[in-house]
Amino acid sequence: MENRYETRRPKEKEMIFGIRAVIEAIDAGKTLDKILIRRDMSSAIGRELMAKLRDSHIESAVVKVPVEKLNQYTDKNHQGVIAFLSPIEFTALDQVVQSCFDEGKAPLIMVLDGITDVRNFGAIARTCVCAGADAIVVAARSGVAINGDAIKTSAGALHSLPVCKVENMQNALQYLRDSGLRVVGATEHSETNYTQMDMTQPLAIVMGSEDRGIYEPNLALCTDKVRIPMTGTIESLNVSVAAGIMLYEAVRQRG
Repeated sequence: MENRYETRRPKEKEMIFGIRAVIEAIDAGKTLDKILIRRDMSSAIGRELMAKLRDSHIESAVVKVPVEKLNQYTDKNHQGVIAFLSPIEFTALDQVVQSCFDEGKAPLIMVLDGITDVRNFGAIARTCVCAGADAIVVAARSGVAINGDAIKTSAGALHSLPVCKVENMQNALQYLRDSGLRVVGATEHSETNYTQMDMTQPLAIVMGSEDRGIYEPNLALCTDKVRIPMTGTIESLNVSVAAGIMLYEAVRQRG
């Protein structure tokens, strides 16, 4: 029987395992991308770790998993905790938006809803930089792991592109709307061709995962919904290709 917990094992330099080691990493100000914690952890030091995560406002990075999942990452004594180091620093979304307006430019922001494939993420980040996008937004809990593979696939673009990790995607989309951005969801559930959308104004483009598209509550928060025309027998484009089409339509319209 196939092991449903099977996963790619990252390099040890990309992760920290052991409760005390993770606590020390937090105290040292390390940027952690994701923290896997055994579901049934109940020890005193485990409770100390959770308190530390709450106090450091990074509890949203925690994902509780069965011990089998943790064992897929390392054969060493992880004590029920593995933290993944982020190779980049994250930027606050409001800081990006305010900076754009202060500079007198119309923001162009890419929002990724439910995309977890590292290669797609890296390719989208690379296109964002080439197209002059101002930032890329991902969810803290269900978003893609930002690791060495993502950096490699992005051709280093993630070192120059602001990445905003948000705890609540719906709150982030509402903030973008309240800040005067048009929030445009790319979805097949629309009759509007993407070329008919005015992309010269402050804009956030929302791309969903290939298996389910944009999460329905997030799609409901989009001010506009557009589709990329499809012909033939294949139902959808690769999400990184679709994101590139949307971004370069904005580039074309903005001249």
